[in-house]
Amino acid sequence: MSTLWLPVLFVIIGFVGLIWSADRFVGGSAALARTFGISKLIIGLTIVAFGTSAPEVIVSINAGLRHAGDLAVGNALGSNLANIGLVLGVTALIAALPIQNHLLKIELPVLLLVTALAGWFLFDAQLTRTEGLILLFALPCAMYLIIWSKRHHPEEVDEEIPQMTRGRALLWFAIGLVLLIISADLLVRGASELALAFGVSPLIIGLTVVAVGTSLPELAASVASALKGHHDIAIGNVIGSNLFNILAVMAIPEIIAPLTMEASVFGRDYAAMAGLTALLALALYISAYIYRGRGGARLGKFMGLALLALYAGYYVLLLA
Repeated sequence: MSTLWLPVLFVIIGFVGLIWSADRFVGGSAALARTFGISKLIIGLTIVAFGTSAPEVIVSINAGLRHAGDLAVGNALGSNLANIGLVLGVTALIAALPIQNHLLKIELPVLLLVTALAGWFLFDAQLTRTEGLILLFALPCAMYLIIWSKRHHPEEVDEEIPQMTRGRALLWFAIGLVLLIISADLLVRGASELALAFGVSPLIIGLTVVAVGTSLPELAASVASALKGHHDIAIGNVIGSNLFNILAVMAIPEIIAPLTMEASVFGRDYAAMAGLTALLALALYISAYIYRGRGGARLGKFMGLALLALYAGYYVLLLA
C-alpha cells in the first residue's frame, strides 16, 4: 500500500491541473473567437458552454487511447448523475431554480431522446465504433437545436467573455490545451493504477473519483451563482452538459477502440442516470403545469433534497 502515494499524487495533480487549465482553455478560446468577430451568443452557447466539459472530453480521449474506455463511460454516466443529483440538488437547496419554458420544449426532450438512445446502445454492455459515431454525429444536431432555441432567449446567455489581445488569447488557448492533455494523462494513469491496487474496475473509478472530481468546478460555480442570486440558467447548463457527456465524452473512446463493459453497467449505472433524468423531467413538467399561465415555475428545495438523497443512495448501492 505504500506505493499508492504516487497514483494518488497523479490523481490530485490531474484534478488541479484540469480545473486550472480548463478555465484558461475556455477563456482563451472564447476571447480568440471574439477577436475573429464571432458573436457573443454563439460563443456562449458553444465554446463556453461545451468548453466547461473540456476536462471530461480530454479524460475520455486519453482513456480511449489507453484502452480504458470503461473508465470514460463511467465518467460520462457518473458526471451526468453528479450534475443532476449533486449540482442541481445542492443548488436547489440554496435557492429555487427558475424553469424556462423553452427548456421544456426543446432541450429537455432532446436530452430524454439522447438518453434513450444511449440506453439502446448500452443494453448489451457493448459500445461499437458505429454506435460511437452515431452518438458523435448527433452532437451537431443537438447543438443546432439549442442554438436555435437560445436565439429567441439571448437574455439567458450571460457568459462573460474575457477581453484580451489575439496574441494573449492564443497563448492561453495553447497553454490550456497542453496542460489539459497532460493533466488528463496523469488523472487517467493514477485512476487506473488505483483501480488495479484496490481490485475494483476502472468503471467504478470513473463513476466515483473521476466523475465527482470533474464535476466539482461546476458545483462550486453553481453554488456561488446561487448565493449571488444568479441562478437563472442552472438547469439549462446541466441539460447542455449532460447532452455533451453522452454524445461526446461517452462516444469518443468507442470510436478509438470498441468496448465491452461489465454487465451491470446497464441495469445499475445507466438505469440510475436515466431514472434521475426522467425524475428531473417529470418534476420540471409538473411544476410548469402547476404554474401554467402564471409564470414562476421553480425547481424547489424539496426536489433538490430528493435529487441529492437519490444520488447518495446510488453511491451507497454502488460501493456496498
